[in-house]
Amino acid sequence: MAGDRVNLLGLPRTELEAFVALELGAKPFRARQLMKWIYRRGTADFSTMSDLARDFREQLETVARISVPQIVTEQLSSDGTRKWMLRMDEVQGIETVYIPEPGRGTLCISSQVGCAMDCSFCATAQQGFNRNLSVAEIVGQVWLARRELAETRADGRNITNIVFMGMGEPLANYRNVVPAMRIFLDDLAYDLSRRRVTLSTSGLVPQIYKLAEECNVALAVSLHAPNDELRNELVPINRKHPIDELLAACWHYIDKQNGRSITFEYVMLDGVNDKPEHARQLARLLRGRPAKLNLIPFNIFPGTRYHRSPAATIRRFRDILNEHGVIATIRKTRGDDIDAACGQLAGRVTDRTTVRLGTKLATPSRPHRAPVAEA
Repeated sequence: MAGDRVNLLGLPRTELEAFVALELGAKPFRARQLMKWIYRRGTADFSTMSDLARDFREQLETVARISVPQIVTEQLSSDGTRKWMLRMDEVQGIETVYIPEPGRGTLCISSQVGCAMDCSFCATAQQGFNRNLSVAEIVGQVWLARRELAETRADGRNITNIVFMGMGEPLANYRNVVPAMRIFLDDLAYDLSRRRVTLSTSGLVPQIYKLAEECNVALAVSLHAPNDELRNELVPINRKHPIDELLAACWHYIDKQNGRSITFEYVMLDGVNDKPEHARQLARLLRGRPAKLNLIPFNIFPGTRYHRSPAATIRRFRDILNEHGVIATIRKTRGDDIDAACGQLAGRVTDRTTVRLGTKLATPSRPHRAPVAEA
């Protein structure tokens, strides 16, 4: 049965080498060949891996598989953005978004089914939380998107950047997100520069310190408020890790990884966090630091109480920051006509194990199985 075979998708190089050596009695170079076939060529059929010995391929067929999530729906925006809903198991679905730009293609991937962070302005948070994605399910989003986009560029380099800005809090799934990022960076796999893999977090401070020791990628932080009182309301994790503590972790990350800067994300909410005094407070927090501010026009979703700040208000907010020495840019909204814009991803989250930040995780009512659909 397919479920009894090891899914090679998502195994970091060292684990794949160990599997090849211990389970198949083969040399480590076979693992390196496998990685190139799986990731660079996007191959899921062992029989077509022509530079592998026939008996080795036959061994693989009996003990291994390459399984990816199944596409439930695909939507194409008028601006070229593409969104897929992917089946994670019998009932759960997550969303992955591809954003094309001249000379650049960004894939926004998910790390969890739902999210427990409870940010009040985010559609994903309103869906509740079910479970973490496995390494295979995280990497599988990239594998699948590359396959679906293969016709757009013959060299397969349609995805130049990967951002963990989809469903879920990546650092809450640390044990699976970090191995996935290592595959994105591995020169035998996707071979992306560390500046082209971005992890976005709402501010899990201990994990930021841990990440600084273990994996070097670009870091984006969902700030959304210039003071603790307001951020407590918008981003509840702030009650546990307030702004000063969060910023200290950010500056440590930059120092440890010799990075250029931290990108701070700031969603613009009409009459909530978009006043000139908020801009001046932000400037006091970030001036003279290795920081860039990305101002995000709020994207409406059903049931929200928030409204998007007027364009003139957003421009004035940016100008105040720039005048005070803080680099601030306004993010262009993409894919909002298919609910693929920032903060709009909802997926399909059922059998929720927790609904709000701080709610005790309950035992799921039934086990969840990883997708086993053969590509």
